[in-house]
Amino acid sequence: MPKSNFVLLIIVLTAFLLLGQSAFIVPETQQALVLQFGDPVKKHTTPGLKFKIPFIQQVTVFDKRVLDVDPPPEEVILADQKRLVVDTFARYKINDMLEFYKSLATEQQANTRLNNIINSTLRSILGNAALADVLSEKRGQLMLALKQQVNAAVTRFGIEIVDIRIGRADLPEQTSQAIYARMRTERQREAAEFRAQGQEQAQEIRSSADKERTVLLAEAEKQAQLSRGQGDAEAIKIYAAAFAKDPEFYSFYRTMEAYREGLGGDSTTLVLSPDSDFLRYFKDQSGKRQ
Repeated sequence: MPKSNFVLLIIVLTAFLLLGQSAFIVPETQQALVLQFGDPVKKHTTPGLKFKIPFIQQVTVFDKRVLDVDPPPEEVILADQKRLVVDTFARYKINDMLEFYKSLATEQQANTRLNNIINSTLRSILGNAALADVLSEKRGQLMLALKQQVNAAVTRFGIEIVDIRIGRADLPEQTSQAIYARMRTERQREAAEFRAQGQEQAQEIRSSADKERTVLLAEAEKQAQLSRGQGDAEAIKIYAAAFAKDPEFYSFYRTMEAYREGLGGDSTTLVLSPDSDFLRYFKDQSGKRQ
């Protein structure tokens, strides 16, 4: 290869290398900061093809989109001395990448710093609120105050908090277990009380039923005795009317009844005088006394 062509090839390769090192593209979702020996010298917030001094200047890219930060759950003490484990999440964006680079440099360091600021501000805000406030419509006001205070603390970092919310607010594990145990004990006490009341009502119902049964049986027995008495009286009246028409037959009938009752058993033994009035019908069918 001729020497002139080799030199030309070297020049072309060098030009391509320099062009590749000096040109860069900023995507629409990003913004770029040009650094020279570690110091920021230029920032690009609009997308497109950009240039820098090759080998001397470097480019650091930051996201223009809304970023998420999820601080670890924090246990806070409320104004009414209740304890809550609060899990928050926030969304932020980088407004000033120069200030962001000077103060935080990377998104990882920004997330760490934001976690501390959010949890610290959260303890301060909820420390003046009661549990009822966290669980009611006032929660929105608390979140607004939290967002404003966090924004005031991170503005110097070139960051703006877009939104911040409480994802969950739970009681600590030991408190939850104690509450569940107390609720279980209370429910068991109520169940025992309801069972006792049911047994008492059942006993009252049984006693009332037994009383009514006794009264009904007594009333029925009374009516039966009255009916039997009336029947017996009526029978006696009928017998008296019938026997009054023939006294001799009545005497004979009564004596036969006495024989049947007195001599009806297989092992009946009577010791009587032959002249006994009881045996007069054995001597004379007319039953005339001697």
